[in-house]
Amino acid sequence: MLRLVALLLILAGSASAAELTFDIRIEGGRVHDTMQLIGVHEGDSVKLRWTSDRPLTLHLHGYDIEKRVAGDGVTEFSFTANATGRFPIEIHGAAGSAAHGGAPLAVIEVYPR
Repeated sequence: MLRLVALLLILAGSASAAELTFDIRIEGGRVHDTMQLIGVHEGDSVKLRWTSDRPLTLHLHGYDIEKRVAGDGVTEFSFTANATGRFPIEIHGAAGSAAHGGAPLAVIEVYPR
């Protein structure tokens, strides 16, 4: 009986995880105000689909995802939100980026379940 209860709790926890996709456009080194803070929950499967008006390199801190975004296509970041907290996304190598004292391009907030 105890094993059945444990199994049901595990299944219930995994069933509540969501698969989330966000389409984010970068123009002039910025994203729309509505995409500057992206909230997800622990355990969610997250896909960030990036387009940009120019080539650049993005870095999602805390998850150590770094990818080159071409100016002519879509680049995806996919990850499972296992770590909770606030995780900035920066343009690497750009003047005014967070690494140079500026604000991050966007922030992912992962809330505990």
